[in-house]
Amino acid sequence: MEQKRTDQSIGILLDKFPMVSDFLASFNLKLEDDSLTFVEIVTGLPSSFFEDQATDAQQLLELFDEFMIGLNETQIVQSIESLEVLAGIDKSGKPEKCSIKLIPGEITCIVGPTGSGKSRLLADIEWLANKDTPTGRTVLINGDSPDDSRIAQMGGKLIAQITQNMNFVLDMSVIEFLRMHAQSHFMMNVDEVVEEVIKLANDLSGEPFQPETPVTFLSGGQSRALMIADVACIGQAPIVLIDEIENAGVNKKKSLDLLVKKDKIVLMATHDPLLILLADKRVVIKNGGMHKVIETNPVEREFYSELEQLDNKLQLTKDYFRYGNELKAIGEIY
Repeated sequence: MEQKRTDQSIGILLDKFPMVSDFLASFNLKLEDDSLTFVEIVTGLPSSFFEDQATDAQQLLELFDEFMIGLNETQIVQSIESLEVLAGIDKSGKPEKCSIKLIPGEITCIVGPTGSGKSRLLADIEWLANKDTPTGRTVLINGDSPDDSRIAQMGGKLIAQITQNMNFVLDMSVIEFLRMHAQSHFMMNVDEVVEEVIKLANDLSGEPFQPETPVTFLSGGQSRALMIADVACIGQAPIVLIDEIENAGVNKKKSLDLLVKKDKIVLMATHDPLLILLADKRVVIKNGGMHKVIETNPVEREFYSELEQLDNKLQLTKDYFRYGNELKAIGEIY
C-alpha cells in the first residue's frame, strides 16, 4: 500500500513538491522543524490557530491530503516525454505504411482529403487505443501501452481537445469559470493565473471580452481563444488535439506558439497550408491509414513566409470591411 502523504516528513515533501510551501503559506504555517510530518505539525497547533483560520484539525488534514493527491497527479501527467501511434490498418484492411512519434514542444499536422480518416487518428489518441478500435492502432506513452491503473492515475488529465464547435453551457462569468478551474488544479496564485489567461485569450481572439462576461455570451472565436489560453496556462494535459481550427476566429500562429512554449505535444488535423507549413512535420492520411510522415523542409519554411504575408493582407481586408469601411482606391487598405 502506498504511504500516505501526511506520514512523510515536510522536508521530504518539499524536496519532491516545492509547491507544498505555498500551501503552508496560505494557512500562515511557519516551518520550524522539517523533520515533522504534517500530522505532527497540525497536532501541535494551538486552538487559537484554528479559530483564526476558521477551520479545524480534521479539515486541514483532509485539505492537505487532497492537495498532495492533486500534486501527485500533476507530476504523473507532466512526466509525459513522448506519444507514439503504432501502425494498424487502413479502411481496406491493409497495413498502414508508417507510425508516428510526438514529443513535447513539437507541432504535428494531420493532412488528407475530407473523409480520409484524420479525425479517426485524433480519436484513437484520445481513447488511448490498444488495438481495440477499427484501425487496430496502439498508442504508447513514454514507450509503453498504459494499463488501466495508469490511465486511472492520469485522471483524465492527459489529453485536451480543441475543435471548431465549442460552446459553454455553464451559468457563470469568465472569471468565475477560470477561478474554479484553477482551484481544481490546486493552484495557489489563482488571481494571477486567471488574469494571464484572460489577457492571452483576448490577444488570441482579437475580439476583447471582459472578465465578468458570462461564458454563454462569448462568440465562437472568443470561446476557442479562451479554451486555448486555459489549456496552456491552467490545464495539466500535456497532449493537445486540435481539429480544424483554421476558421475558428483565433490567431492561429499565436495560438500554436503559446502551446509550444508551454511544452505541449500538439497534433492538429487541418487543411490550412499556413498551419501545415508552420508545423514541424505532417502525417499524410490515405484511405483511413497513415501513409507517410513528412518533415517540414527549408524550402517550405521560406514559402510559409510568403503565404503569411498574403494571409496578413487578407486579414487586414476582412477587418477593413468588417468595421464598415468603404473602398475608395485600390491599395488604401494596406
